[in-house]
Amino acid sequence: MKIIYSICFIFLVAVTPFYAFGFQNVTQQDTMQVNKLNAQAFKLRQTDADQTIEIATRALNLAKKMGYVTGIAESYRTIGIGYSYQYDQVKAFDYYLNALSQYQQSNNKTGEAKVYNNIGNLYRDNDNETALKYFKKADNLVSNLNQASLQASIYLNEGSVYLRKGMYYNALFLLDKARVTFEKLGDEANLVIAEQNTGVAYFKLKKFDTAKDLLMQAHDSALKLEMSSSIAGIDLSLASLFISANQFDQAEKYIGEGTSYSQNKKINFDFQYTNYELEFKRKNFDKALYYLTSIYHQDSLDHMNAVSARIDLLEKKHTQDVQLAQNQVIMERQKNTRYLFWGATTAAVLLIIVIILLVANVKRKAETNNRLTELNAEVSKQKDDLDRINHHLEEIIDERTKDLQTKNKKLSEYSSYLSHQIRGPIATLKGLMNLEKEGLVDKNECIAMMDKCVSEIDEKIIDMSDMLHDPGRTTVSSDNL
Repeated sequence: MKIIYSICFIFLVAVTPFYAFGFQNVTQQDTMQVNKLNAQAFKLRQTDADQTIEIATRALNLAKKMGYVTGIAESYRTIGIGYSYQYDQVKAFDYYLNALSQYQQSNNKTGEAKVYNNIGNLYRDNDNETALKYFKKADNLVSNLNQASLQASIYLNEGSVYLRKGMYYNALFLLDKARVTFEKLGDEANLVIAEQNTGVAYFKLKKFDTAKDLLMQAHDSALKLEMSSSIAGIDLSLASLFISANQFDQAEKYIGEGTSYSQNKKINFDFQYTNYELEFKRKNFDKALYYLTSIYHQDSLDHMNAVSARIDLLEKKHTQDVQLAQNQVIMERQKNTRYLFWGATTAAVLLIIVIILLVANVKRKAETNNRLTELNAEVSKQKDDLDRINHHLEEIIDERTKDLQTKNKKLSEYSSYLSHQIRGPIATLKGLMNLEKEGLVDKNECIAMMDKCVSEIDEKIIDMSDMLHDPGRTTVSSDNL
């Protein structure tokens, strides 16, 4: 039994690392490729949102093929970021919800916080309270994690909301915390956005010199990093700053530059409104009226589109909630199925091991039974031999008993014979001796008679000896009686 267990254990130890190593290599290589594609797509979000969506979609397809849940979730999130930079909130929201579902199913708190942060950004321009609600969700998750970069990003976005709400000192407090962290981490891209928003806050507080320095610093860094979206936003703020300072040529310069970098309709709309402010400040009322009319038509169209988009967004959210619930049910079923599969596999393996052990035990018992049968046959043979020997011994004992009985009978006869034959001559000798003592017999005659008795005794003894050495002789001759 111990040998079987040892062989099974050695086999499992020897084979398992081989397969595990091969599987690990394939998985590791594919996951690294997915992560690389998502990082590349995220980096291009401000310069080429189309490329962000295209590359992240490739990462999503690869992650789905290999069942890499974290890669699937991050791909959905990155695609959503790409659509958010294209100002397509409906699609962005749809992809964010898909990402959130995947992160929740894998219990990835960092991923959940990132998605909540991204969803907050979607509401930042239209619904400040909802945006803050999502930022708070992200902040609550990150507070228990060691994610300095993500925490700084949340501070940056919360500061941007307070900036839009006109709570400028609250905004500066959060933006300064974000800037310090981004400087420590060397995150130049987010540092540009933090400097831009901080400059806008100082501009709203009418601290124009500080605002100008921060905005120009952010502008130069954005040009160096080729951050098209940020360049357009900074140019918009610089144009407003120079308009307020009556530096119309500088304002027109940054409006022109920003328009060339603008990537979405909202920024273009903001630049049209800035053109209206510039021409109105110049007292060029005809151009100002032209821009105002264009803004009115565009605003009406955007309002209708926004209403339609919000309806679509709510419908999408409802559909996504239903789909999320269904996905959770499916995932639960898949989890139970996996448990059942591994349980059945384990039971089957254990059953096979038990069967092997039982077969080995049966074989061992059969061998033991055969050996016992052979031993029983040997014992039976030895018993028969002993019976034969005992029977032979009984015959020998009977034969020797009979022989002893015969000898005892002869000894009894010899004893009677000896007593009868020798007693007479001895009695005669005794009588002669008594007569000689009394002087009743002549000495010579007495000696002759005694000699005759002695001779007779000698003959009897010789005759008795012959009888002892001749078993066939059983009686004494009449001559000797």
